[in-house]
Amino acid sequence: MHQCGFRILITETTQPMAVRRRVAFCEAVYNGEAVVEGVKAVLIRDAKEADALWDQGDIPMIVDPECNIRHVIKPDVLVDAIMAKRNIGTTRDDAPLVIAMGPGFEAGVDAHFAVETNRGHYLGRLLVTGKPEPHTGVPGPVQGITTDRVIRAPADGEWLNRVDIGETVHRGDLLGTVGGEPVRAKIDGVIRGLIHPGLTLTKGLKTGDIDPRGRKDFCDTISEKALAISGGVLEGILRKYGH
Repeated sequence: MHQCGFRILITETTQPMAVRRRVAFCEAVYNGEAVVEGVKAVLIRDAKEADALWDQGDIPMIVDPECNIRHVIKPDVLVDAIMAKRNIGTTRDDAPLVIAMGPGFEAGVDAHFAVETNRGHYLGRLLVTGKPEPHTGVPGPVQGITTDRVIRAPADGEWLNRVDIGETVHRGDLLGTVGGEPVRAKIDGVIRGLIHPGLTLTKGLKTGDIDPRGRKDFCDTISEKALAISGGVLEGILRKYGH
């Protein structure tokens, strides 16, 4: 959206739990700013700060889980990309155009459009009616590997990492601890994502991602899935405003 010239404002939670942090603007919540493929997001405290950032080519981000800022800036488009796997309150009345991503939404009911987020033939497709496919609970395969490439918390407790994104690991290596319980690699590969250190996790929560392809450059570039989904959003915007 930003690269296509739109003025974007991102709302976030108080403790974002993204795994692929090197390609997630939400790291600005912890660090004040975050750069993804040359594009910078900067944390703001008030909507009045947004204009200056837009003018200098950056993306403002604000901690606002309820998206109350929409009443102030009155956006032309609202995109629900919360990844909750369900609708937690978004309605078609939130903006002149509301686009929702993934399971839990029905196009034409909860939002004007929905975008398919499940890997496969329909990934990135813009839905004018109907619902995206339900959450499968199974990660998409990478070189045929699904669940074993995903790192999950073995217990409740604080996450303390021993490795970082971009490091090569081998099966059995200690990656960190959650509540004192060890977290070990199940496959060989490169750490493509790890949840922010110091967060308190619940047992079973996705904590990281090992890429068996071993390509370190993949850690710093947006995935094909993200690009396909964003293309669906762009199509939805242009369908309404592109004429």
